[in-house]
Amino acid sequence: MSRQQSRGNGESGVGFLSRFARARSGAVAIWFAVMALPLAVLSFALIDINRASVEKRYLQDALDAAVLLVARSTATTNEQAQTLGSAALAAQLAGMSDATLVSSSFKIEGSTVKGAATSGLSPFVANLWLGSDMGVGAVSEATRAATNLEVAMVLDVTGSMKGQKLIDLKAAANSLIDMVVQDVQSPYYSKVALAPFSVAVNAGGYAAGVRGAVVGTKAITGASWTTGASKSITGISKASTAVVTSANHGFQNGDVVYISGVSGMTQVNNKYYTVSNRATNTFRLSGTSSSSWSTYSSGGTIRKCQVSDCGIVITANSHGYSNGDLVYILGVNGMTGLNGNVFTVANKATNTFSLAGATGASYSAYTSGGTAYCLTAGCQYYRFTDRDGYTRIQEISTCVSERVGTEAYKNTSPSTSPVGRVYLEDQAGCPSATIMPLSTDKTALKASVEDYVAAGSTAGQIGAAWGWYMVDPNFAYLWPTASQPAAYTKPDLLKVVIMMTDGEFNSEYCNGVLSKDSQSSGSSYRINCNATNGDGTVQALAQCKAMKDAGVVVYSVGFDLGGNATAENFIKTCATSSDHVYLPSGGGALKDAFASIGKDIMKLRLSK
Repeated sequence: MSRQQSRGNGESGVGFLSRFARARSGAVAIWFAVMALPLAVLSFALIDINRASVEKRYLQDALDAAVLLVARSTATTNEQAQTLGSAALAAQLAGMSDATLVSSSFKIEGSTVKGAATSGLSPFVANLWLGSDMGVGAVSEATRAATNLEVAMVLDVTGSMKGQKLIDLKAAANSLIDMVVQDVQSPYYSKVALAPFSVAVNAGGYAAGVRGAVVGTKAITGASWTTGASKSITGISKASTAVVTSANHGFQNGDVVYISGVSGMTQVNNKYYTVSNRATNTFRLSGTSSSSWSTYSSGGTIRKCQVSDCGIVITANSHGYSNGDLVYILGVNGMTGLNGNVFTVANKATNTFSLAGATGASYSAYTSGGTAYCLTAGCQYYRFTDRDGYTRIQEISTCVSERVGTEAYKNTSPSTSPVGRVYLEDQAGCPSATIMPLSTDKTALKASVEDYVAAGSTAGQIGAAWGWYMVDPNFAYLWPTASQPAAYTKPDLLKVVIMMTDGEFNSEYCNGVLSKDSQSSGSSYRINCNATNGDGTVQALAQCKAMKDAGVVVYSVGFDLGGNATAENFIKTCATSSDHVYLPSGGGALKDAFASIGKDIMKLRLSK
C-alpha cells in the first residue's frame, strides 16, 4: 500500500499526538495565566525578605561598630553616648544600606554600653499587606575595658604664676578634675590627688608624719634664781677679805650669794660671792678684798643663788637637754627678758637646768608660761651660719624638702626614710596651698585649687617627688583609707602623674635651709653650704625616671616657658614619651593641653 493510501484511509499515531497537543494548549495557557500573578507576588516577597535580612545584617554590623566606638571613648553620660553613637552609626550606614535609619539609642549602664536601632526599608510588594515600610531592628552591647585610676597633679604656684596665669591654671586643672573623676566609682574608681609647689611643698597636717616630729620643745613651768628669804646687811668691813654682818643670815660656807642695794660701799653691788668663815651673824666674801672700796654707810640685801653663777634656773619636766646645749626661749610671762634669746644649758638635772650667763638679778620675776626650744636640725628652731657669716635662727614650717643620700630618689616609706625639713626666715614663704591625697570628691578638689595663691620661687624637684609619693603605696598609711594608693601589682590599675611648671627650677636645700648656691628669688637667708643633692633640674629628672621605672605614666606641661632651653629639656625628658609632652603658650592653650591629657588618660583607662 502506498503512503498516499495510508493517509487517505486512516490517521497515523504521530498525527494524533500532534492534534491532541494542539487541543490542550489553550487550557494550559489559561492555567498559566491564572497562576502567574500569585507566583510573581511570591517571588517579589521573597526578594523583600532577603533584602530585609541583608539590611538587618548591615544594621547590626553598623550598630556593633558604633557601640564599640562609644565603649572606647571617654563618654561618661547617656547624652554623650547618644551624640557619639548616633553619629558613628550614621557614618557606618552611609553608602552601605538602602534602608532609612528610623531611630537609635545609646546608653551607659555601669561599665556596659548598650545600643539599639531600627531602620525602615521600602519593599517591592510587602506593603500590599503591611501598609508601610518594612521595619528592621538590631541591639548591641559592649563592656568597657576599664581600670582603676590614680592621678596626681603637680601644679606650679610660684610667684611667676600670679595674675591671669594662675586663673588659667585653675580653670584647666578644674576641667581635668571633672573629666577624670567619674560620678560612678564602681566597679572601677577614678581619683585625683594634688601636689602644688613653689619654694617647697606644703605637707600641711601631714608634715610631722613625713619629715618626723619636732624634737626638744619643752614647756617651762618655772624660772627662778634665788632660794630662801633675802637677808638685810648691817655692815661690811674694809679688809683684805671683806666681812659682811647680817643677823641670823643662815648661809653656809660654799653658798653663792648676790649682794645689791648697798650705800657707800657701792663697789660690792650687783655681784655674786662665795661664803666662807661663816658665823651666826657674819661671813666673809671669799677671795674678795674691800680695802680700797668706799666705806659702807647703810643698807643692802643678800640673796642666796641656786647655782654658782647666780644664773636663772628653768623648770621643765623631763627636758632631756645636756650641759652645753643651746636653748631658745619664747613666751615667758613676767621674766620677759628671756624671750627671743639663746642660752647655754648648765647645771642640768632631770627636771631643771640653768641658763649660763643669765644672771637672775637682771630679770623681772617669772609669773607663768614659756617654752624652751633646742636649736639643732629637727628642732622647732634651727640656728645656723648663713652664707655671709651671720648667725641666723629660722623656724621649721609644714613645708618639706628633698630627701638626701641613697634615699634621694626612692619611694621608701617616710616612716623609714623621712623627707627633708624646711626652715624659712618668713613662714609666709611656705606656700599656703597644701597637698591633698587621692580623692573622688570633685567639689573638695576644685575648692582646694581655687584657694591657690601664687608666691615664692621654684623647687620643682620637690614637686616631682610628691607627685610620685601621692600615688605610691609606700605612703598609703599616711592618708585616710579612701585616699590610699593601691599596690602597683593590683589588676586593672593605672597610675598617672601630671607635672606642670612655668619655668626653670631655682630652689635647692642644705640641712633644711635654702642652700648657698640656690638661685631662689625669695627673701629667706641661705645657709653656708651648697645644695646636698645638687641642681634642682637634675634632681627632678631623677625623680621622673624613678617614677616611670616604677610604672607611673608621666605627662609634663611647660606653660609659657619663653624659650628657656633648660626648662623645655626638662619637660621633654620627664614625660613618658613625646606623646605625653605639652608646651602651651597662653591660657587657652593651657586649657587645651589639660583637656587633651584628660582625654588621653581616659582612653588609656578604657583600653589598658
